[in-house]
Amino acid sequence: MPRILCLHGHGTSASIFKSQTAAFRSKLDDSYNFDFIDAPFTSQGAPGITTIYKTQTYTWWPQGTPESIRFAHKWVADYARENGPYDAFCCFSQGCSLTATMALYHAMNNNKPDMESLPFRAAIFICGGVPFPALEDMGLEISPYAHEVNQYTGALLNEAAGRLAMLAQNLYLINRGSGLWEYAADRNVHNPELRPKRSDVFGLDFTKFPENARIKIPTVNIYGSKDPRWPAGIQLAEFCDDTVEFDHGGGHDIPRSTEVSNKIADMVRQVIERAQIPSTKVTEGDMVLKEVSDLKVEYATISVNEL
Repeated sequence: MPRILCLHGHGTSASIFKSQTAAFRSKLDDSYNFDFIDAPFTSQGAPGITTIYKTQTYTWWPQGTPESIRFAHKWVADYARENGPYDAFCCFSQGCSLTATMALYHAMNNNKPDMESLPFRAAIFICGGVPFPALEDMGLEISPYAHEVNQYTGALLNEAAGRLAMLAQNLYLINRGSGLWEYAADRNVHNPELRPKRSDVFGLDFTKFPENARIKIPTVNIYGSKDPRWPAGIQLAEFCDDTVEFDHGGGHDIPRSTEVSNKIADMVRQVIERAQIPSTKVTEGDMVLKEVSDLKVEYATISVNEL
């Protein structure tokens, strides 16, 4: 029976993440057990989230300092060791930031005699990224351009996601056939058809990073071509040695179409199998879906990284 711990995004909650993932979880059989938990700090809702959900919202860290991030690592690790074991962590947005940095810190310090094993054997990253303060704390060089892209895409995401509340109050502004994420598409810094070279992944030079700055456990990296934070998702994927990537074609969300849900469910099955059997790096080619994201309230499940 696979057990998966689920870590929500900034300004959302366990119950919200449970709703966000309901479509693809319904494609898995009852042997899969998903455990949803709230982060330790209360927070304001992510932009647009209170338009959909009327519930308390949380964050894994109020400020993205290395100390706050490491506190979150310990908090989650303590929970996992008390309530686990878990085969995998399934994460969205800030939850990905937590899991990815936990794995990277572990990889860069695994020669220490007192280093405990990771409390998960695989990770499912959805609309993720890696917070730069943690990378700099590890001694990795972050270029000024990378910081510029990070700040710009974060602000653009907040603007696009926050537009949901305005549209909910002014329905006449909604253009039929145009989804929420088309609003800022022409201002995105990325072209989803072009994969950047490893020497310049939106300002990160992976050819200069040390060999142990890698996430070596089996992973899934899921992102959306219309997401302003697509660059962060690609950066996270580049840190992963044994990974499968999937562009769901939407924004900073988890589309609920049958096609996307079946694909994500299949990737969950595969990553659990890979966590149990040693494997080499897996890649997939043309996986970008061309469907337009609908502006439906139940689809616009929005979160944002705490930058």
